[in-house]
Amino acid sequence: MPLIDTIMQDLKQAMKDKDTVAVDTLRGIKSALTYKKTELCRDLDEAEELQVLQKEASKRKDAAAEYERGGRPELAEKERAQLVVAQRYLPAAMGEDEIRALAEQAIAQTGASGKKDMGKVMQALMPQVRGRADGKIVNRIVGELLP
Repeated sequence: MPLIDTIMQDLKQAMKDKDTVAVDTLRGIKSALTYKKTELCRDLDEAEELQVLQKEASKRKDAAAEYERGGRPELAEKERAQLVVAQRYLPAAMGEDEIRALAEQAIAQTGASGKKDMGKVMQALMPQVRGRADGKIVNRIVGELLP
């Protein structure tokens, strides 16, 4: 079943349950998916749906951090609650050990010998971890592994 259909079913259920956090979050995700679909003039594939979901989750994470810095803990908490709802639809995140193993394989595969080859390694590694690992963490791990 397409993600948009799942979102719609869960939105209806959240409305029945009067779960305002879930309703607000799911409406935002639905809107973002619909906008992307309209922008591309076609249905989204799984990778594109995942990309939209990650962007929505990232927005909420960044907003929570900004509200904390701005001294607005109540708004930060609202954003974190919405982030939890959005994360229900994302695949499970990879652990650092799993990322490290894939990074070591990518380094061996590309023949990288130093920091100057980081771009080649990242180019080989990112398609394998996209959607399941934060790019910043991947970048840090690759940087640690390259001499």
